[in-house]
Amino acid sequence: QVQLVESGGGSVQPGESLRLSCAASGNIVNIYGMGWFRRVPGKQREFVAHALSDGRTHYADSVKGRFTVSRDSAKNTVYLQMNDLKPEDTSIYYCNLRLIEDGSASDYWGQGTQVTVSA
Repeated sequence: QVQLVESGGGSVQPGESLRLSCAASGNIVNIYGMGWFRRVPGKQREFVAHALSDGRTHYADSVKGRFTVSRDSAKNTVYLQMNDLKPEDTSIYYCNLRLIEDGSASDYWGQGTQVTVSA
């Protein structure tokens, strides 16, 4: 029973910032990584950023240089600092936890938090 709880979404103007957080709880043993995806109606879910347990981070080209993903391993929490937000960043953001269970990857998802960027 893995649970992810997200917070930090909201409505901002272009150029402003938001910081999302996601805390994981439950039967968590071997974390491969934690990260963020987003989805708008009519489009596929899009990778945003993730932080792997080996220390690597990766970003979608659309957010590179503006967003920063980080993890607090002791708290099983991942953050997404979003700077210089643009209208095209408007989406529901979903926290992702990828575990290695029995040698295979298993993905767990939060309920999503709305980010709206508009003038």
